[in-house]
Amino acid sequence: MSKETKKPFRQSMAEWRQFIYNPNSGEFLGRTAKSWGLILLFYLVFYGFLAALFTFTMWVMLQTLSSDIPKYRDRISSPGLMISPKPDTALEFYFNRSDSQSYSEYVTTLQNFLESYNDSKQSQNIVCTPGQIFDQSDAAVKKACQFNISQLGQCSGKEDANFGYSKGTPCVLVKMNRVIGLKPEGEPRIECTPKEEGMVNINYFPPNGVMDLMYFPYYGKSLHAHYLQPLVAVQLAIRPNGTKEEIAIECKILGSPNLKNQDDRDKFLGRIAFKVLMSE
Repeated sequence: MSKETKKPFRQSMAEWRQFIYNPNSGEFLGRTAKSWGLILLFYLVFYGFLAALFTFTMWVMLQTLSSDIPKYRDRISSPGLMISPKPDTALEFYFNRSDSQSYSEYVTTLQNFLESYNDSKQSQNIVCTPGQIFDQSDAAVKKACQFNISQLGQCSGKEDANFGYSKGTPCVLVKMNRVIGLKPEGEPRIECTPKEEGMVNINYFPPNGVMDLMYFPYYGKSLHAHYLQPLVAVQLAIRPNGTKEEIAIECKILGSPNLKNQDDRDKFLGRIAFKVLMSE
């Protein structure tokens, strides 16, 4: 079999130049100006149609959404719990009741947190009827109920500016996370229990750790701009035998059938656990 004859370099370059532009036929890269115009017009129409279809699809989807309330809210049916102050070290409180510097950060955090609950900040909120759901589904403008921090008793910061940390009775504020449209049933309350008995006495403000139904439901940040979550203050009266001992405490939502407090996949669903170690 004879080997294929290799083309001279000049002939190859001439063929490439003719392919790029053929002066006899007026072709550029194998196509005439008319052919290039038709193919460019085709792709212009094709991609223009795709862009218009995508834009129309997005417009239709946006018509089904509300700027005030999420369309799908089935992933979070029951709220979690959070506390304030929230220590940086994995929900563990360490302080010396005789050393103000050891708990000053906790006190400052509580003071800042309660600023939004001051009477001067709640001038636009209204006095609601206790013990019943405050349904405003038909109202264009949603009103928020006042939460008087005097309900927090010794943990309000009014009677004790140090929130009990200097006396060995530290305060922790518990709140439920906001869930739009949530209407608790029964009488929801917060109950905290130590892992070991006999080391701490627990007091609640308001009494029994009740979260009044008048603060529900929540209608979202846009519609319910001045909404304030109800708080429960948990005061830990640490006994002398509990000093220098780490006390584990777990708080749960109780008293409401439609609020969960047990889920192995989410340790904060309806409950929260923290530790306290106080020295003197």
